[in-house]
Amino acid sequence: MPPLLIAKTGETLQDCALRCGDFEHWFVRGLGIDPADTRVVCVHQGEPLPTHGEVSGIVVTGSHAMVTDRAPWSEALAEWLAEAVPRGLPVLGVCYGHQLLAHALGGEVDYHPAGPEVGTVPVRLTPAAQTDPLLGRLPEAFYVHATHAQSVVRLPPGAVHLAGNAFEPHHAFRVGERAWGVQFHPEFDIHIMRTYVQVRAARCENPDRDWAAIRATVRDTPESAALLRQFANLVKTGEIDD
Repeated sequence: MPPLLIAKTGETLQDCALRCGDFEHWFVRGLGIDPADTRVVCVHQGEPLPTHGEVSGIVVTGSHAMVTDRAPWSEALAEWLAEAVPRGLPVLGVCYGHQLLAHALGGEVDYHPAGPEVGTVPVRLTPAAQTDPLLGRLPEAFYVHATHAQSVVRLPPGAVHLAGNAFEPHHAFRVGERAWGVQFHPEFDIHIMRTYVQVRAARCENPDRDWAAIRATVRDTPESAALLRQFANLVKTGEIDD
């Protein structure tokens, strides 16, 4: 079986890397697969993408870059994704990957008008999500880890809206049968989320925010984390495991 491609679009905070590893390590752990069964490509460093036939699926990581910057490596990955979706290749875009997938398929990405969403936040599935192969097995409402400044402000044509909350309406969508974008971070654990909040508070980012209150919201998100193993099983077998 071809490897699962992890398209790495940036690096985590130095504090997180020292304590918890980097993006690809979190995804490998969350997917529950052997690292030997993955192929990590650092697209943000100019590493070339494989052909679509050389991989069994793709996960696109988060990043501290912005989709609206239209970096050449990002636009090249967007073109690759636009070709992958009609081929039926399983795709999971997370945070930056979610936004880039939307951009690649004709949606719109921009800064959220209310500023960043940071912390452990509730999301709710839409009625359409009840029959979704990936999110349909989740409870109607659950908690997720989030940290993002930009958002998908307009979904791609034909996209199925799957989840949102009062702050971020487009937390998840699907295009076609096997391509998903999630704004939240199923690969984060409680320690990673706490580190992101602590670092941003220490940097005095968004001084109007009550960072102590945000830190107090951080909790485990097992329902969100379950998505990764479900996606891994879909890539391996074509089905979601019960």
